[in-house]
Amino acid sequence: MRIDKYLKISRLIKRRTVAQEACEAGRVTVNGSVAKPSTAVKAGDVIGIKFGEGVKSFKVLATPENAPKDMATALYEEVR
Repeated sequence: MRIDKYLKISRLIKRRTVAQEACEAGRVTVNGSVAKPSTAVKAGDVIGIKFGEGVKSFKVLATPENAPKDMATALYEEVR
């Protein structure tokens, strides 16, 4: 699944266009490499997102095509 779509489905970023812009600005990484919006992610990958001055990391647990709002947090776990 594309990283921009995953970020939207998992509700880590609210809109896909915002996720695309974050990727293009270099604020999103997948397994330590800067991600383009079309970068593929799969279960086990680690996503890093720069929010302001800090970076939050998340491990991908699942990549379904669709996910209801209440299931979104089950798609990832925060990595410390």
